[in-house]
Formats: sequence, structure tokens, C-alpha cells
Amino acid sequence: MLFRSVTFRETEERYLLKGMRKEALTCPMMLKIKRKGDASMPDIRLTRIDNRLIHGQVATQWCGVVGANLLLVANDEVAGDEFRQGLMNMAAPSYAQTRFFTLEKTINIIHRASANQHIAIICESPQDVLKLVEGGVPIKKVNIGNMHMAEGKRQVATSVAVDDDDVATFRKLQELGVELEIKRVPDTPAENIEKLFK
Repeated sequence: MLFRSVTFRETEERYLLKGMRKEALTCPMMLKIKRKGDASMPDIRLTRIDNRLIHGQVATQWCGVVGANLLLVANDEVAGDEFRQGLMNMAAPSYAQTRFFTLEKTINIIHRASANQHIAIICESPQDVLKLVEGGVPIKKVNIGNMHMAEGKRQVATSVAVDDDDVATFRKLQELGVELEIKRVPDTPAENIEKLFK
């Protein structure tokens, strides 16, 4: 069982038994039914942008500091790559579960998280985070950890390189009320967020 929401699942099963296509369950009417049955919002302890997704910094430092027991990698490519999933499972702490979802699945299922699932969402790029936010995932703060240097990008912080599209995406996230933080590991000071926009 990935997440638990009895009210919505019962509704889903009832409609599926009647022959309704599963895609129809994501229409606005059905989403209202789903959310009505939710006792609370998902407990998202951390949303992090990290090119490496799950690795030592996430597993041994961030996960423990924020109290996450579920590492959710929201990435379309990794969701279908069992080899990469296996490598990340080896890096994950023993007390935490892992999930590897597409962005669409994350959007559709996040509100079904149970109250005892303390979630760390890890994304590869700010564009992926923006898609989640625009899709209704209740992300209030984003930790910008590792964005590697590549062609067309410029280094703006210790471990963060951006291009113009990244900058525009971060501005959009701010406009949507999402707090941004540049911080590679928990025990170092956050860097000035204005570095992103220079």
C-alpha cells in the first residue's frame, strides 16, 4: 500500500466496478470527493532539488534532521528505471521507505498519504518542483541543494548552477508563495537566495 485514504479508495473501487475508466477519477468532481475524505494535508517535511536525488547527504543528514520516514523521488525518468532505483534504495536509511513516482502520479496520490508518513520529496530540477506545485502538491518551501554545472549554466552558489529558465522557474515559485533556500547540508548556513537572480 503506497498511501492510505479509505474514503477515496472505496469511492474509486465502487466506480471502477461500475465500469468507469480510472482516468475519470481525476476529474474535479472526483478530486473533491477524494479531498473531502482526507483527515489532513500530507506531512511534507522537506522538498529538495538535487541532481543526484537520493545519496549520502539526503540519506544520512537531511532525512534524519527533518524526521522523514518516506523518501519520495518525483522524477519521470527514474520512475521507470529499476537500476537507478536499486542504487538509491541502497543509499536510503534503513528506517525510511522509498517511492519512485512520476510527477503525474505524485500529484495524483500525495493527498492520500497517511498521517504517520513524514515525507521528503526529492526532485531533479526546479521545473519539476513547479509542475508539482501547479498540480496541487502543497509545497511551502524548497531546499536547493545540488544543481550541477552544465553547458549554458552559470555557477551562482557553492553547489548551484542555473540557466535563464531555472531563474524564471524560481521566480515563478516565489510568486506562488514558495519559500526558497540554498543549503547543501543541514549544518551549514543558508546562502543568500538573491544569488539566484543576479
